[in-house]
Amino acid sequence: MESTAQRNASRSRKRLLMCNPDHFQVDYVINPWMEQQVGRTNHSLATRQWRALHDFLSSVAAIELIAPQAGLPDMVFTANAGLVIDETVVVSRFRSTERRGEEPLFKLWFERHGLAIAPWPDDICFEGAGDALLDRARPLLWCGYGFRTDAGAPALLENVFGRKTAPLRLVDPRFYHLDTCFCPLSGGYLMYYAPAFDAASLERIAAIVEPEKRIEVGPEDALHFACNAVELGRRIFMNNASGLLQSRLRARGFEPTICPLPEFIHAGGAAKCLTLELGDA
Repeated sequence: MESTAQRNASRSRKRLLMCNPDHFQVDYVINPWMEQQVGRTNHSLATRQWRALHDFLSSVAAIELIAPQAGLPDMVFTANAGLVIDETVVVSRFRSTERRGEEPLFKLWFERHGLAIAPWPDDICFEGAGDALLDRARPLLWCGYGFRTDAGAPALLENVFGRKTAPLRLVDPRFYHLDTCFCPLSGGYLMYYAPAFDAASLERIAAIVEPEKRIEVGPEDALHFACNAVELGRRIFMNNASGLLQSRLRARGFEPTICPLPEFIHAGGAAKCLTLELGDA
């Protein structure tokens, strides 16, 4: 017989949006990871890596899919589709011309699945859950800006969602989205790569997150996209992590699950980039 704990876990399963990598490849350069990678994608390997992540995540979450579209190779990175909180979504306004064709497709998907589309000005770039991450213990929305998202976006998000934001300025072009270098975890913990932020942003992080709950990663882990992770029920699904980082996470009650995604790192994304949280199932 199913226990109460199991029933509660079942009710609290997260819904994640993913997109099959049928058309994934590196066709252009819009971030440093893509340099020298155009035309070098191993499509069959990328498909196997994506499927392995999908299978891992589907064991603990409800996965929904959006159909991929030819000519939009980065559509697989659904984290950038928008930001969903409760039943409202802000659809992304991509900075790169190459990705703007994704916007109407994601908007249509959100509409068909009953989400309210929040108004957003055309002249303010915002790249969804790539640059806006909910804190896992506080009523707070962390917002990255500087490369893909404009500095004016955090204030607009406060108006849309009625939730306080903590703006963080990104300064290393390799970490062009917040979710490449910053991962809020259950219990108020935070995994992040400090050199990706300016001094004022690091001060803001220190003022909000207690020292014992800050998990700083080193450059090796950061460059393996350890922070671009998906945490579900204290399991952390990630491309890679050093033994030391895995030990530090386990000491805080988390269980790292390594799911290699090197083909997607060639395009500048990993586990978190390949998913968009939609709420509870």
